[in-house]
Amino acid sequence: MGSIPVSPPAGATDVTTHSFPPPDWPRAKLCVGLTGGMGCGKSTAAQMFVELGFRVLDSDRVVRDEILRDPAVLAEIRTQFGAGVFGASGDLDRRAVADRVFAAESDRRWLEALVHPRVREAWRRALVAEPTARWLIEVPLLFESGLENWFDFTVCVATSSALQLSRLRSRGVPADLAEQRIARQLPLPRKIAAADFVLLNDGSLEFLREQVAWLDGRWQ
Repeated sequence: MGSIPVSPPAGATDVTTHSFPPPDWPRAKLCVGLTGGMGCGKSTAAQMFVELGFRVLDSDRVVRDEILRDPAVLAEIRTQFGAGVFGASGDLDRRAVADRVFAAESDRRWLEALVHPRVREAWRRALVAEPTARWLIEVPLLFESGLENWFDFTVCVATSSALQLSRLRSRGVPADLAEQRIARQLPLPRKIAAADFVLLNDGSLEFLREQVAWLDGRWQ
């Protein structure tokens, strides 16, 4: 739980205006957007797609491992948010930044303006590098950010709220914090309704794998 949300919404029911990729956006053989609620198993499903030959790009990992290691980005964050969001060693305290953007709408919008273009540029680089691949891009807040039109299909990984909270607690996330963060996302039933396809992750891994295989066959 120390990651910075790519696009935390202002409220549980807020959705950004739908956007479209620019006219020169690169096309791949297939580009699927994968989303879902916290603790629903997006990464588990993504790995199953990898086993079937998909190339996967995790947007949160791009933010964590690339964008938030860029000295220019860190300098802008320090100027905007101050030294309080950096640890004694000088490393960015992602939890402190996340707490700040969840609490203040203006901070959220500022961070989005800094991060979002860089995330989409990472998508572009991936698609340009391997245009014949079948791509799966993990976007936790895909619908909140209005990005449906950037993908050929959207897939939502879903589970029950009880199991969702149980999985987050098993990762060491306090129950009150887990509930708070889940509440800040679009309700899972609305993500399910908006997605082209839904993967139910309430059962065994084999059940989830069967669903992923079915989608793979449909997209062949």
